[in-house]
Formats: sequence, structure tokens, C-alpha cells
Amino acid sequence: MRVATRYQSPEHISPPPPAQTPGWDLLLTCLAVYLATAVGRIHEVFPILLYFKPALVAAVMSIALFLLQESRRRRVRLLRSRTTVCLLGIVVWGALSVPAALNQGLAFGAWTDFARTVIMAIVLAASVRSSRDIERFILVYFGVTVAYVLVVLSRFQLGSGDNWRLGDLYTYDANDLATLIATAMPLGLYFILGQRRLLWRLLAVAGLVVLAIGLIRSGSRGGFLAFLAVAAFVLIGMTTIPARSRLAGLVVILVVVLGTASDKYWTQMQTIVHFEKDYNVTSETGRVRIWKRGIGYMAEQPLFGVGMRNFPVAEGTLSPMARLQERGIGVWWGAAHNTYVQVGAELGFPGLLLYLGMIITALMSLRRLARRALRATWGGGGEVSRLAQSLMAALVGFAVGSFFLSLGYADMLYVLIALAIGLVKSARFEAVQANP
Repeated sequence: MRVATRYQSPEHISPPPPAQTPGWDLLLTCLAVYLATAVGRIHEVFPILLYFKPALVAAVMSIALFLLQESRRRRVRLLRSRTTVCLLGIVVWGALSVPAALNQGLAFGAWTDFARTVIMAIVLAASVRSSRDIERFILVYFGVTVAYVLVVLSRFQLGSGDNWRLGDLYTYDANDLATLIATAMPLGLYFILGQRRLLWRLLAVAGLVVLAIGLIRSGSRGGFLAFLAVAAFVLIGMTTIPARSRLAGLVVILVVVLGTASDKYWTQMQTIVHFEKDYNVTSETGRVRIWKRGIGYMAEQPLFGVGMRNFPVAEGTLSPMARLQERGIGVWWGAAHNTYVQVGAELGFPGLLLYLGMIITALMSLRRLARRALRATWGGGGEVSRLAQSLMAALVGFAVGSFFLSLGYADMLYVLIALAIGLVKSARFEAVQANP
């Protein structure tokens, strides 16, 4: 006997329960530890951790767990993009440049370190399952940067005279630290302006105050310009957050900056405009003269450059100043103090084009994703768009700050690139799942 069933109109049918967002697993935990060591240098600020070799253990376990757990969402082939091609192209070109390097041993050692960085970037990007994982990683990035700055502020005291700003720290110097801070600030703003939980917002505000103080104590002009670039992007480019909220967040940071900056700091910042008598312009070891020599190295060896990490070697052997050594006069074997000059001089014009292509395509991919996510039919589009624009702001901060530093192979950049690739991959996967 057939039992009659009552007809239910579509509006009376309960929607299926939303898919549960996967939480932390062992692979993500190992990658978070790796990120804390590679970016936050947490094992250096707390030396007791060195006995446990957290960087090596986290890297090895992350690779092993990824190979064991590679699944539908974690397949490497999902990472296909122009950014990935440029990233792998730098690795290949770096290997090809080793035989032509001025110091082949130094170049090979630098290449192996860089290859490890890129492998971990690929594992990080491939391990991302959803935008929620990206949020977890940017929280780690922001948190370890705040922790690093807190330790630096507590252990390195400022004084009078030339001791008014921070100097050599752990791995980073004051200028490197300022650029790191500039990349972390927009990630902190994400949690202030894009989250509903009051506790997270309060903690993020406290973290941004710490970073603002660290930025001032660094006394870095490049870091200040990177901060201005990030602030401009937040005001103009972060369209997923109401303008009043963006302005309020920046006002808080500016209040801290204006309230903690000394007269010496503002005097230093004025040299950005009034630079005629600055040593970077007048001295042979200043940035402007170094950049000119670096461009000369590119012109002399345009294909493969002088080799990874060989810019100081070129300064001591190829530059016009190197002839002074014949008369017993010491010559400074210094860094390029410009990431783009560094990469171009060390890897030639092809390496520089690949490097620029990696950053530009990452920004373009994030920009497209931010626009499409707002119009997406699958859930979480607004969150994905905010994440994309936050990562764009971080990359802008690095691109500007690194103009005055030698950070061509720095972990902070390749972690941000990995997060950009991972976010685009996860959003594409979620869109396919929603519209099979």
C-alpha cells in the first residue's frame, strides 16, 4: 500500500547544513611553526628553542606530512598560475647562474637555501584547503611579528646621540624590521576591521600599537615610506571595508606614531625630501652610488649576473673602488641596498624579469579574486575579498620597503607569495564545488 506524502513547497524545505570548515591538523600546525621561525625568527629571540631545531623539524615534518596527506584540495597541480611559473623560474635561473658566478661556492650555498625557501612556499600554498586556512596563517604571521617586536623593544634600549634608533637585532636589522612591520600591519587591520569577535579585534589593536612603536623605534626611512604606501592602499584600495572603518583604523596608528616619535625621528624623515647632503647621495658607499654600480654589473653580465649572494663579491672585485686594494686601502664589500638591483645584478635581466613578474602577477591575481569574490554565488565571498586585499597591501608594503634593502630571497616575501597562490587556489576550488 502506497503511503501518501505531503507536498512541501521549496520555501518549506530546510536547506542542507553548511559544510563544516576543517580545523587545524598536524600539517597546518607544522607549517605554522615553520612560518614562526622563518618570518618571526622565534627560535632566535628565545634561544632555548635552538636546542630543538624547530625550523628544521617543522620543515621536514611539513614536507613529509604533505606527501602523505596529499588529497583533493591539496594537490600541487592546483597551484598552476603565472605566479607559480615565475617563482619556479627564479629557482631554475638561479641554478643556471651558479657556474657563471664570481664565487661559485657562495652562489651554490645561497641557491640551496633559496630552493628550500621555495619548496616550503609550494608546500604552504598547496596545503591550504580554504580561505579559513589563509586566515589562520596570516594570524600567525601577524602574531609572530608582534612577538618579535615586543622582545626587541624589551631587550634593546634606546639612548642619546647616535643610539636614538634600533640597530642590529636578531637576523633583521632595523630597516629589515621596519619592512616586516609594514607587511604585517594590513594583516592586523584585517582582524580589526573584518572580524566580529571583540576579543580578536582588541588583541589586533594592541598588536598594531606595538608594531607602530616598533616602526618608530627603527628610525627607518624606507620603512616609513612602506608604511605610507600601505596606508594609501588601505584608504584607496581596500574597498571591502567601509571607508569610515578604514580611516578610523589608520587614525589609531597615526596617533601612536605621532605620540611616540621623537624630534630626532622627524629630522631623519625630513631627509627623504631634503637629501642633497645625505651620505646615501654623496658617499661612494652610499645607496645611490651602489645602485649605479649594481646597474653596471647588470650591463656587464646581463644573462646570468654575478651569482646569488655575490653582489658584495662584485663590489670587492669588479667595482672601480676595488683597485684601491692594490694600494693597501680597504674596500667595503657591501650589499646592494635595493632588492631590484640585487636580483638584477645577481641573476641578470631574466632573473629580474621573473622576480618582477612573480610580484606583479600575484598582485593581479589577488585583485581579480577580490573583485570576483564579491559577485560570487558561493558563501564567504566577502571574507575572501578582504583577505585578498589584505595580502595585496602586505605585498605593496614589501615592494616599497625592499626598494632600499637587499631582500631578494627573504622568507617574508615568499610566505606572502605562497599565501596569495594558496588563496587563489582555494577560492577557485570552492567556486567549482559550488557550481559543478
